[in-house]
Amino acid sequence: MSALTLDTVDRDGALTEAVAELCGTTRAQFLRGAALGGAVLLGALATPASAAAELTDLQILRFGLRFEQLQATFYTQTEELGVIGKMRPDKQVWAKTLGAHERAHVKILKSVLGPKAEPAPAFDFGDANETDANFTKTAVAMEDLTVALLGGVTPKIHDRGLTAALFGLLTVEARHAAWARSIIRANPAPKSLDDAMPLPAVEVALKRTHFIVSRPKMSAHEAPKYTG
Repeated sequence: MSALTLDTVDRDGALTEAVAELCGTTRAQFLRGAALGGAVLLGALATPASAAAELTDLQILRFGLRFEQLQATFYTQTEELGVIGKMRPDKQVWAKTLGAHERAHVKILKSVLGPKAEPAPAFDFGDANETDANFTKTAVAMEDLTVALLGGVTPKIHDRGLTAALFGLLTVEARHAAWARSIIRANPAPKSLDDAMPLPAVEVALKRTHFIVSRPKMSAHEAPKYTG
């Protein structure tokens, strides 16, 4: 039986995208033929192809801004659609509070980046925020992902002042995630130690949601007024 390779299991290209972020596009294509668990593939993943593979503070902050814009728009659009207004009172407080926090986070990151802040992309959430159930499921997953992202990128920030600021965001987002889990009556702290996620892995996860689009799609409702 032939060895499993990245090429044989990566049907949708998501793994290759993640490897490309770490090792570069050319090397990722070469590694598609490497055996999973083999020395060549593991060595490439453990050691980036060059020092340039290390994320800069600017790259981290820009990605953070885009992620916060996605969350802020998600909560704002859900409220504009009237979905939040139909929730039970405690869920309304939760959803409105988180939405306000995410909009505040966008303003903070834009202020830090100044002229280096990039324009907000277009978002299309499909039916992910058109019902109470869909919104809640997506919000819980999004808050957990935010905590994992901040846990992964905060130690990589070179500016100590920015590190302190991101830890402030991390603790608030952790409270969001715990609150979201309590809303669905799930254990708010299921493990004694959370797993951090590297930024490339979060990028792959976001791409697979298809929430970030080149231009908004026309739907039964108007595009959200909030643009970050």
